[in-house]
Amino acid sequence: MKLNQNNIFVDTNVLIGAYAGKQSDLNCLNYLFSLTGKQLFASSLSIAQCVSVFQKRKTNAEIKTFVRNLLSKFTIISFEKNDIIESLDIDKADMEDNIQYVLSRKLKCFFFVTNNKKDYTDFLNIKTLNSPNIRLIKRN
Repeated sequence: MKLNQNNIFVDTNVLIGAYAGKQSDLNCLNYLFSLTGKQLFASSLSIAQCVSVFQKRKTNAEIKTFVRNLLSKFTIISFEKNDIIESLDIDKADMEDNIQYVLSRKLKCFFFVTNNKKDYTDFLNIKTLNSPNIRLIKRN
């Protein structure tokens, strides 16, 4: 399967980190937002996880603003039963990572941006980057 070097999947932990004010994740997202000719993807699972994490720390208005911002910057991909079934065949400990990986492959993403790079080292045919290394994605 040919991957698209313009497709970038962003993992939940980067979104959570940025919204929590983690400077490296904020810098990472700002850099990604500045790229032209690239398509940013996140999953509906990531959006739900972000809402869940901040439910008790932020107001509903703040969370809605955050989600609206994500929707304006990312193409959100929904996961389906078949994606979950496919993730069950992956022999990794973290099921959420498996689902995110399956979705990124479905989108033919070349880059996968995460803070848990070690969790994705065994996944084949994907370039995994963490926030500090994000500038390896070159501008067109």
